[in-house]
Amino acid sequence: MNIEIPKKFKPLINNAYQVAQSTLRPLSRKYDRGEHEYPKELDMLASVLDGFNEGDPANSAGAATTGSGKVQDDGSVKNGSNMGVCLGAMEMCYGDTGFLLAMPRQGLGNAAIAAVANDEQLERFKGKWAAMAITEPSCGSDSAAIRTTAKKDGDHYVLNGEKIYVTSGQRADCVVVWASLDPKLGRAAIKSFVVDWGTPGMELARLEKKLGIRASDTAAINFNDCRVPAENLLGSPEIDTKKGFAGVMETFDNTRPLVAAMAIGCAKASLERIKELLKDHIQYDYSKPVDNCSAIEAEIYKMEADWEAAYWLAVKAAWMADNKKANTLEASISKAKAGRVGNAITLRCVELAGTLGYTEDELLEKWARDSKILDIFEGTQQIQQLVIARRVLGLSSKELK
Repeated sequence: MNIEIPKKFKPLINNAYQVAQSTLRPLSRKYDRGEHEYPKELDMLASVLDGFNEGDPANSAGAATTGSGKVQDDGSVKNGSNMGVCLGAMEMCYGDTGFLLAMPRQGLGNAAIAAVANDEQLERFKGKWAAMAITEPSCGSDSAAIRTTAKKDGDHYVLNGEKIYVTSGQRADCVVVWASLDPKLGRAAIKSFVVDWGTPGMELARLEKKLGIRASDTAAINFNDCRVPAENLLGSPEIDTKKGFAGVMETFDNTRPLVAAMAIGCAKASLERIKELLKDHIQYDYSKPVDNCSAIEAEIYKMEADWEAAYWLAVKAAWMADNKKANTLEASISKAKAGRVGNAITLRCVELAGTLGYTEDELLEKWARDSKILDIFEGTQQIQQLVIARRVLGLSSKELK
């Protein structure tokens, strides 16, 4: 991998940056205060993104889904949709993270469909806005511990269970639900199902009130004898004790670099703003050793170095996904690094700005609140470190818990 962003992505980055600056940033505080109020301005923006995405992904404005993984492998090096989406997401989150998560037809469920669905399903679910439901009251970080069940009944599966913290759970057209075909068989029996809103037995329990990303709705959903067509099961219906759960988990190999990119974008906004606020007090000179700088200047340089490390880790993980290289380790490394660094940077920028950073006169305090979720969802910091350790040491989940 060359440490250089391909030229074909420059229009994408520029388009996403312009959207962030002209559309998302000016609306940011309005929908932070008006939690659960639908950002209707995103409908027009989503239509524009749809138009971009009809053509070359390299020209899109940066949607939140990931590559379908259906590109033929001809042996050449590819800079594809996974990298493109991550680069676009960075710029969009430079504007507002909650808005990116609230973008119609760009949900994390769409990434799950892209990663696991067959060609017929990809066509059938094309254009739908899909949320993703994994977490339950009895399990959080351990996705394998889910208790929602899916029992085969003729041409349908009957789902029963409760899902919480479903991003875009109310607004999306459908929800990708993780459920077990047979809890006795453990994680191998876990499959994902596309459930359309309006399906009998699917009920919105509540909308959560959150610390950050308030422009995005986060729902709890109940499934009571909810009948889902068998054709809505993503991937193979067979239970493979060797790979069954690994196949479902491949979704995270695509989405974790994306979440890392979101954290990077949010941190970028904070870094740029604190440098602007301090420009009359600091003369930035990157040729000087940090030991010869003022304490604040040195701290900013160190934050920038951490930020750049997180940036390239995310790009590398996405590049590996585009080139069909196993990237579970790299995806977790990028998510762990960016989640931790992004949260540390946004909080520190609030501190460096003093009382100004703590008030609603600045977006610094909002970015600090928004960044915390990016270190939690799609696998917490601790889970990422566990995944990394297992891969580095060559141990299974049973051997290293």
